Amino acid sequence: MRSRARPRRWAAAALLLAAAPACADGGAGEPGGDRYGTGSEPSADASATAGRTVPPGEPETVVGGLEVPWSVVFWPDGSALVSERDSARLLRLPPGSGDGGTGREAEEVGTVEGVAPGGEGGLLGLAVSPDAGESGGDLYAYYTAEDENRIVRMDYAPGEGLGEQEVVADGIPASGFHNGGRIEFGPDGMLYAGTGDAGQEGRSQDTGSLGGKILRMTPEGDPAPGNPFDNLVYSYGHRNVQGLAWHGETLLATEFGQDTWDEINAVRPGGDHGWPEVEGEGGGEDRVDPLVTWRPAEASPSGAAVAGGSLWAAALRGERLWRLPLTGDPQDPVEEPEALFVGEYGRIRDVVTEPGGEAVWAATSNRDGRGDPGPQDDRILRIPLEG
Repeated sequence: MRSRARPRRWAAAALLLAAAPACADGGAGEPGGDRYGTGSEPSADASATAGRTVPPGEPETVVGGLEVPWSVVFWPDGSALVSERDSARLLRLPPGSGDGGTGREAEEVGTVEGVAPGGEGGLLGLAVSPDAGESGGDLYAYYTAEDENRIVRMDYAPGEGLGEQEVVADGIPASGFHNGGRIEFGPDGMLYAGTGDAGQEGRSQDTGSLGGKILRMTPEGDPAPGNPFDNLVYSYGHRNVQGLAWHGETLLATEFGQDTWDEINAVRPGGDHGWPEVEGEGGGEDRVDPLVTWRPAEASPSGAAVAGGSLWAAALRGERLWRLPLTGDPQDPVEEPEALFVGEYGRIRDVVTEPGGEAVWAATSNRDGRGDPGPQDDRILRIPLEG
């Protein structure tokens, strides 16, 4: 792993590892494993959170027995909503589920219609409208349909379930792998989405295609004001974006590489992040180099969150949670990564900040066909931030 600020020291350990093929979800030997930025601390000033990193405490299981949870979000009433990729179910964990309790029961809210699960596709990312209230509002979902990925919004009210879908964005390329799927509202009130190249590398460099991109749109699905190409495309040259998080106004994104380097990027509007011409660093002045690179065996980075003065990145194939202290410097926003809980909980798909910032929650993905599930899998973990 390495940062542009400390490339030689950070890369040393990674270069000792043998390169291994990785798919988007990190399965060995399978195919494909600055301004705006989301979600975890959207109103936090970057300089205010830098320099006071908070160490994690011991994880506790909030709920177990799930089937491939993909995204975790919090509703304004304090409850958590969880998407299951393959079942297309939306689950609810009541407020207080993380207050020291374990083995909580998940309530089924409903099944999202139109989902066609297969491979890495299915019910993927969730996002809560900034205008939602405790009693109800809009819930957004990114999912794989029969021949495309799409983003929809639905009315949701605790205790009443899901309303009808309204398509916000469609025509996003879909495949058995490289579907992207993370959606988040940024500090500018716009909806961002990370997409994959769906196995067709050329899409990533085509700014007229929605594949291999980070998209930015209004809550209604129109191109956001100021987008660089007068369409939904915000940045391009991505292979498979799986995590979005903001540090101040800097958008940080995790991305699966192919055989050599996984990445964390500071996303530039209109920026070419290199794929497929470049994997990792070395793109030159016309391309955006990543902040951090890892060998796929260490990472296959998925969900991302900002909390406790750090960026947190979930790792699938790497079976760990990465913590990267934040600097407050938009040119070099992260310090040397620290690997946590290596191999203890298996594949980790998502990480999200608990309201109030006193903990992060992480979702395992050991029942996705590439893990080794234990008796409690899949599960949601609560990791308190001590300090």
